[in-house]
Parts: sequence; C-alpha cells; structure tokens
Amino acid sequence: MPVTRETILDSLARLALPDGGDLVSRDMVRALSVEGGAVRFVLEAESPDMAARMEPLRRAAEEAVRALPGVESVSVVLTAHGPAAQASAPGLKIGRHAAPGGVTRPEGVDRILAVASGKGGVGKSTVASNLAVALARQGRRVGLLDADIYGPSLPRMMGVSGRPASPDGKTILPPRAHGVTLMSIGLMVDPAQAVVWRGPMLMGALQQMLGQVQWGALDVLIVDLPPGTGDVQLTLCQRAALTGALVVSTPQDVALLDALKAIDMFERLKTPVLGLIENMSSFYCPHCGGESHIFGHGGVRAEAGRLGLPFLGELPLALEVREAGDAGRPVALGEGPVAEAYAALARGLVAGGMA
Repeated sequence: MPVTRETILDSLARLALPDGGDLVSRDMVRALSVEGGAVRFVLEAESPDMAARMEPLRRAAEEAVRALPGVESVSVVLTAHGPAAQASAPGLKIGRHAAPGGVTRPEGVDRILAVASGKGGVGKSTVASNLAVALARQGRRVGLLDADIYGPSLPRMMGVSGRPASPDGKTILPPRAHGVTLMSIGLMVDPAQAVVWRGPMLMGALQQMLGQVQWGALDVLIVDLPPGTGDVQLTLCQRAALTGALVVSTPQDVALLDALKAIDMFERLKTPVLGLIENMSSFYCPHCGGESHIFGHGGVRAEAGRLGLPFLGELPLALEVREAGDAGRPVALGEGPVAEAYAALARGLVAGGMA
C-alpha cells in the first residue's frame, strides 16, 4: 500500500521539540510531497538559531519517515524564518510584471475553485478559509490562495505569519495551517504596508503565487478572489484553467445584484459557475435562542433556482465565526452547528466531484 500524507504527518507528530509541541502542531512541516515511494519535505524552524540546533531532529524525521511501509526514499531540507531565509533568496521579488504565456495551473493540482462575490462584506474570505479547512478534515489535500492582493486577510484568519522560505530565490515554500497549504501576498509584505501597485505588477504577483509556489500534490486549490469583476478575476479565468467558481452572497437584494454581475462575468469568460452559497443566512440569538434573518433569507436559493444554478447551502451568521477568524483558528475546526454547516458544504462538493 502506498504511503499517504496523513501517515507521514502522523509519524512526524510523534517527534517532540525541546521547548514543547511537535513538528506538526508547531507547523514546521512544509512543502510535503509524495510521489510513489519518494517523499520530500521541508522543516522550517522559527528562527535561524533554532534551525542551527535542529539537525538531530531533521535526521530523526528522515529516519521516522523512511521506516514507514511504502517509502523508498526521503529528502528532508532544514530551513528557517527570518533573515536567514531571506538571505538564501536574494533574487526573490514579488510584484514583478506578468510574464507572457498561456495556462498557469500549478503542476500537481487537480482542481482550482474560485470563491467569488460581486461585492465586499459578504464573508467571502471567511467562507474560503472555512471551506478549505472543512475539505481538509474530510481527507482532501487542500491549498488556499489569497488572491485579494490589496486586502489580504487569510494569514490572520488561518493563524499564519512569517515570510515563506525560498531556498533558491525562485521557488516559494508555502506554510501549512490546519491541514491546508496557504499562500498570500500578506505573507510577503509588511502587514501595515499598503500594496500600491498598478495592474501589471498585481498580475505578476498573482502569476508568481500560482507558478512559483511549491503547492505539491493537491486535490483542490481554493482561490479567495477579491470582490468585484476586475483584473484578478480576468487573469485567473483566462490563464489558470479554473475548474469553476463558487459565488457567495448574503440574501439581501443589494448583494444579489452584485452577485449577478459576478455570475455574468464568469459566463462571459467561459468559467463554469458551480453553485451559489448564501452566507449570513440566519442569526440565532445566544441569549434567547431566537432565529433572526438580519439580511433576509432565501434570496440566494431563489436566485439560483431562477438561473438554473446549483444552490450549495446556507451558512449562519454567528459570533463564533468572527471570534474564530480573529484567533486564527477557523470555526470549521470545531464541532457544533456552524462547523457542521461548513462540513455539509464540503461533503456536497466532494460528492459532486467538485473538490
């Protein structure tokens, strides 16, 4: 039986760090790839000083994985956050002009799903991050790309910080969190610094995050699009061979009007709209338990029926969703009605062959 990512991560989770935790819980295992019996991954320490002390642990990780049934060869690279990682990649620059070319779907990625909305404020990034986590919990190999260049929020929502390593100045080793491989421009620039780029640089950054990041073998790459119908959407639809788009809207009429524009854009660009999601559908009062429909209810389901598109589900408005996102631990990691709503959405996509 071939070795799996889950088996490898289980083995590495048994290797404890001297200051607490293990390689997996401390999110030090990066760029894990399994090709037949060949296993490759990176151990990324939290500082150059820590990396200097981790060589025995690197050897232990290599030996632990090599002992697994089905493993024929193991390659483990040790690197670190901070100045050492940047110094090893003097040529890496994010935000260059886009290079000419055709389709840029990353190698090893089976499907690319864009999570889109016609307007901001409908919870699209919340849906994207929680859907990615819910799919990972169901055994899918998941990547999450934050394509909102001007307003990246996924690093905070996923609890990830620190500049990704680049061992050669060309490839980028993305971090992993909660079973999901993540890349965002927010990991490459100062969080307090505005990204003031014209279209060509924005397109170049997007092209780099698709083509230079070592995503590894993925069942699905979730792309969190910026709101609207601009350059990012156009580039992805024309160059990334999207499997399809999931359109998120709240039930209110104003949000639906903009969602219809997003749907029209995807149709013009020959990108399948795989379904509509109603976010903030219901609110249950934590004090009395009463249900309220703050933004209306059922509007997205009705619109999907009118357009002949699949309705993928309703997601509630809940305080715990906001708290979990601010804490960097998406609510889909837990249990309860809200987590189950995301799990049901993920199950539907898997059952429909979309993820």
